[in-house]
Amino acid sequence: MKKYNQVRQVVFPLLAAFIWGTAFVAQGMCRDIGPMTFNAARSYIAVVVLLLIIWLFGRFRKENTASATAAEKKTARRQLIIGGLCCGTALAVASNFQQAGIVDGTDEGKAAFITALYVVLVPLLGLFLKKKVPLPVWIAVVLAVPALFLLCVVKDGKSFLEHGFSLEASDLMILLCAFFFAIHILIIDHFSDTVDGMKLSCAQFFVAAVLSTIGALIWEKPDLNALLSVAIPVLYVGIFSSGVAYTLQILAQKDTNPTVVTILLSMESVFGVISNALIQHKWLSGWEYLGCALMLVAVILAQIQFPSKKKQAVN
Repeated sequence: MKKYNQVRQVVFPLLAAFIWGTAFVAQGMCRDIGPMTFNAARSYIAVVVLLLIIWLFGRFRKENTASATAAEKKTARRQLIIGGLCCGTALAVASNFQQAGIVDGTDEGKAAFITALYVVLVPLLGLFLKKKVPLPVWIAVVLAVPALFLLCVVKDGKSFLEHGFSLEASDLMILLCAFFFAIHILIIDHFSDTVDGMKLSCAQFFVAAVLSTIGALIWEKPDLNALLSVAIPVLYVGIFSSGVAYTLQILAQKDTNPTVVTILLSMESVFGVISNALIQHKWLSGWEYLGCALMLVAVILAQIQFPSKKKQAVN
């Protein structure tokens, strides 16, 4: 079981990062619809997919759930509702701030770099919750920042000094997005030990879908024809990027350090660069290769704490 947990805590976030990275192309095809309309559509799709998965898994786990008492079931439902509301609200706010910032004019590479600052924000916010962060993880965080900068901001061998790095109103929205993604990760860390991961993921997307729908009806003019014109990329993002990847994130965070999972999830940038090169034939520059190398070193360093956890468990 311990070996399975260790594999889960490494493979699941890496797989989620791979899905998010490769979904970048599909998300880019959905810019013509409003950000809240886009997030509502992808969230509803995720809910349907997760309900199907939960139903299928439930058929095989009836014997385990039947032994639970009425009081335990009531407590579990209460935790699921609270967790879904908290996670879903944070996810909806983060996702819509991110999409709104991009639509409002923030460059994609710049938006990716600012968003990825949740790598730093998670351990910093964790300090306020009295969560200890080992030294190797802090070193990994320090390496991850320039790695993400090289991957997302430095393009074609040109440094950001040639283009400037001013902070516009749209950039502030992306910064708020990073803040709420960090909060989202810490909320998941709080509920992942007491709530079924797939049910929590389904609940958070239902809440995110409802909130995004309300926002879209108030501030946007949802167009069914426009939505149908990007049906395939929306389905791809809804099923894989939302339904599958976010569920893997929740399952990965069970019984592990959220900072380690965060660094693994930030590999999304590496996979995004590689998928763009393969799919859109945009080959990597030397700076981007250096960024990939730094990120890989950061990920390896982040894993150094796992042996120490085992020793603590034995003692």
